Amino acid sequence: MNLPWWVPAAGAGDLRAATPLAARAFGEELVLWRAAEGAAPSAFVDRCPHRGARLSRGRVEAGQLECAYHGWRFEAGGRCVAIPALSALPDFTPPATHRACAWQALEAHGLVWVAQAPAAGSAPLPIHLLDPIDGAPMLPSRRVLCGPFDVATSAPRVVENFLDTAHFGFVHEGFLGSREQLAVPDYRVLHDALGRPMVPLYRAWQPRASSAAQGGAWVDYSYRLLGPWAALLTKKAEGDMPGEAYALWCCPLDEETTRVWFTICTDDASLADDALRDFQATIFGQDAPVLESQRPKRLPLAAQGEGGELHCAADRLSVAYRRWLAALGATFGTC
Repeated sequence: MNLPWWVPAAGAGDLRAATPLAARAFGEELVLWRAAEGAAPSAFVDRCPHRGARLSRGRVEAGQLECAYHGWRFEAGGRCVAIPALSALPDFTPPATHRACAWQALEAHGLVWVAQAPAAGSAPLPIHLLDPIDGAPMLPSRRVLCGPFDVATSAPRVVENFLDTAHFGFVHEGFLGSREQLAVPDYRVLHDALGRPMVPLYRAWQPRASSAAQGGAWVDYSYRLLGPWAALLTKKAEGDMPGEAYALWCCPLDEETTRVWFTICTDDASLADDALRDFQATIFGQDAPVLESQRPKRLPLAAQGEGGELHCAADRLSVAYRRWLAALGATFGTC
């Protein structure tokens, strides 16, 4: 299985230099670690190639990951550099074939991201660093990371819910929607230079559009996919309310379980970080029971006339997302 897409596996602040951290992505148990404080993260499959012990039970010694079972040590690229049981042999060097299974790893948005090591010649899709995209304005400078939230459904189900607006008046009544304003206005789905679906303008009435809002307002939204399991929405309410943006980052723990983070981008300085996190936890707490109730848990990609789910005109962004996943071959968590 070759999965050349970046997904978040842990909060960057949770990964300490001295302590390996167990993680999971795409159904694979992983270990994350740093050679030193401030060093770039490394990611291995959480299995020592010697006798299969979990490397996350080990420790970091002299910038190398040491297995807790027999003390084999591995450098950041995965190569074994020491076997203590053979240390008395003069000039012994572990052969090049003795290596841990390394994944790619990097740090961005306060998260540690991983991607399965791609086959020769392939490259992972880029992670946008929340800078201007396709000429869009710079996003608000204040960034607040929220999560993680675990939900018992597939990552594509979570992303599609994030892109869906017709549920606002039911699932988020009194917050993002009202039963008096259920109609979904006409909107256009476009595609960016990488073929990712986007909606440049969507207008909605919201009783409480943000954690700082004191009353209802009309809000202009825009949506864009950043990757198969990541999306960004920006919103600007009428009047003097500051603009906001919300990035959704999903890690498919397996085909039907997802770990979710959000990055809130805002220029509003009136609320503490914890208040912003509490508001986002409230909103996602309303979504989670509905997401976990959906069957099948994996997102159907078949057309509605071929056994797939039914669609209406309000679902055009969801339909575009499903088609894009199928064309991309990013079918983990789909059926």
